[in-house]
Amino acid sequence: MTAGQTPPRLEIRNLVRVFDGQRVVDDVSLTIRAGQVTCLLGPSGCGKSTTLRMIAGVEMQDSGEIHVDGKLICDTMFRVPPERREIGLMFQDFALFPHLSVAGNVAFGLKGSREEKQVRVEELLARVSLSRHIDSYPHQLSGGEQQRVALARALAPRPRIMLMDEPFSGLDNRLRDGIRDDTLALLKEEDAAVLLVTHEPEEAMRMADEIALMRDGRIVQQGAPYNVYTRPVDKAAVAFFSDINTLRAQVNGALAATPFGQFLAPGVPDGTDVEIVFRPQHVKLDFDRGGRGPLPTPSDGVAARGMVERARFLGSESLVEFRMDFDGSMLKATVPNVFIPEPGRVMWLTIRRDRCFVFPARPAERQRL
Repeated sequence: MTAGQTPPRLEIRNLVRVFDGQRVVDDVSLTIRAGQVTCLLGPSGCGKSTTLRMIAGVEMQDSGEIHVDGKLICDTMFRVPPERREIGLMFQDFALFPHLSVAGNVAFGLKGSREEKQVRVEELLARVSLSRHIDSYPHQLSGGEQQRVALARALAPRPRIMLMDEPFSGLDNRLRDGIRDDTLALLKEEDAAVLLVTHEPEEAMRMADEIALMRDGRIVQQGAPYNVYTRPVDKAAVAFFSDINTLRAQVNGALAATPFGQFLAPGVPDGTDVEIVFRPQHVKLDFDRGGRGPLPTPSDGVAARGMVERARFLGSESLVEFRMDFDGSMLKATVPNVFIPEPGRVMWLTIRRDRCFVFPARPAERQRL
């Protein structure tokens, strides 16, 4: 950090947590600025929630440091207690007090006079559109309303940092998108630094200014959602966001030859086994006369022949699975709107070169080549 630059609201440095000899959080570092939403994204069991608990102070790290606004709040020798960290918490079960009214839940933990508390409670309930439920109890509210009460309660003390652990997972799909958007708007207004834990890529893409992709206790990639999605670090990163197709080939002269033509593999030594990974939406189908239509453009490479195995309509798009002639493998393609060809129909397929990723094959994959 240069002189005069504002320190990040939250900075964690090289956090490690060990259980039974295994590093469940392994050298994790993050910085989040005020008003920024960062999503810690990864599969269940990768260490996301453990990282959150260490930041909150309810669990101690084995090594590493946590800083807030440039000040150390926790290392292995020094520890600010959780209640003094000015950190708000939201969990998937909302954790509302059933014996307190909505107003009582939001006011819980607030300091100041009764009048000051009342003003803050009414302000927040108005912002989450729950003023009419101020005297209601949690069991009288819907799941979405309970979530908004939990958000108001977490924000009431004006925390500098908001930690959210799968806060929308208990909501049905009809409510989830609207509540996510409302929550994001309110968090931005409060100017808190937000760390949201989720295992849902769509949620991370929708809410985050930055995504930290976590796997096996480590952050494997970090950046803006667009960059993480379009510039994945490896095959697993591509597959975490969507279905994938994979071609296998060997590099010769910085090119990998496949039935779809050659793919560039710059910097990869000759003889290296590689995997060419691409998403179903980047497969193009020839709808015109079974492959006798216009030739593919150079960016699409060579057309390969496949037979429809099955097709399903998914709402906004259709998923078509092909059995490819060249090796009998299955390949998936998605098509906007309704397209459900009969099984056995022959079509020609091409792949967008600018939407493919070439990675060195893992040892287990090399044995198949």
